[in-house]
Amino acid sequence: MSAAVSRMTASTASRLQRRRFWLRSLFFLLFVLAPPLNLFRFDLTQGHFVLLGQPWTLGLDPFLHGEADPWQVFVGLLLRGLLPIVLVGGALIYVSWRYGRLYCGWLCPHFSVVEFINGLMRRASGKPTLWERRPLPVERPDGRRLVPDRRYWLPAAAAILGFAFLWAVVLLSYLLPPAQVYGNLLHLAPTRNQGLFLLAATVAFTIEFSLARHLFCRYGCAVGLFQSLAWMSNRKAMVVRFDGTRARACIQCNAACDHACPMRLKPRSIKRRILTCTQCARCITACDQVQAHHGGASLLTWVGGDEALAVSDAEARHLVTRPRRTLEKS
Repeated sequence: MSAAVSRMTASTASRLQRRRFWLRSLFFLLFVLAPPLNLFRFDLTQGHFVLLGQPWTLGLDPFLHGEADPWQVFVGLLLRGLLPIVLVGGALIYVSWRYGRLYCGWLCPHFSVVEFINGLMRRASGKPTLWERRPLPVERPDGRRLVPDRRYWLPAAAAILGFAFLWAVVLLSYLLPPAQVYGNLLHLAPTRNQGLFLLAATVAFTIEFSLARHLFCRYGCAVGLFQSLAWMSNRKAMVVRFDGTRARACIQCNAACDHACPMRLKPRSIKRRILTCTQCARCITACDQVQAHHGGASLLTWVGGDEALAVSDAEARHLVTRPRRTLEKS
């Protein structure tokens, strides 16, 4: 994304969230249906991957049976083992280096669950997570009021348990033949090992979805961590910029951008303090909706290239001058 087109305009913020919703929903379905459709899975019973309905092996069996020489084995390992890892990993790192944790905010099925359960918990208690110190404002950025209703605890609990069990089943279907997994569940007759796996995974995911959804995204996800590190290494990477020249307009707002962030970050902070930003742009949309009531545009925008470099330079100046100011005060 070039600097000329990297800005998020007020007229596109809401449409962006609708597109993100449909993209995440489609990827969520792909994640769930990939094993039953034989698009991608690892079959423990056969000891190899299945890709688009075809076995994906490293070609070691012919060598073990004396039907291939070491050179053929080396080529097979290179083309079927190392090359896919380099291509997929390299693509993820490049996208992250340039745009940040775009996968997390736009595709990741876990983050979709995080946002969904956050919404139900806010409807039930006014707080998107159990760790929030106080309820969020009743008035939402678009002007609607969201008064907490304890009756929403029931659908929130159902969603937590439902997604936990679904996650356990889907993970099992990535490891064992999906027909066997779903067939046994349909007849309520999973094997002992399947039952133990489903029970343990459901309990673990229930705890995680209840207590540590966004905390797992911030501190426990290796994929997210690598994306964050790649993003921080590029000072010209896409970042959410706060227009400090219009900071006075924030007086008319109740920190809607902070309340909108599913990761519970402070979007107006410097880059190093929003290391785990998923680029979901919900803060930008919230600011856009608030400022629209006052005839203005969002104070938060996506910028990249030289404009992002200016944000990084401002951050560097902040890091240099802050200790000096502290010493002067002392």
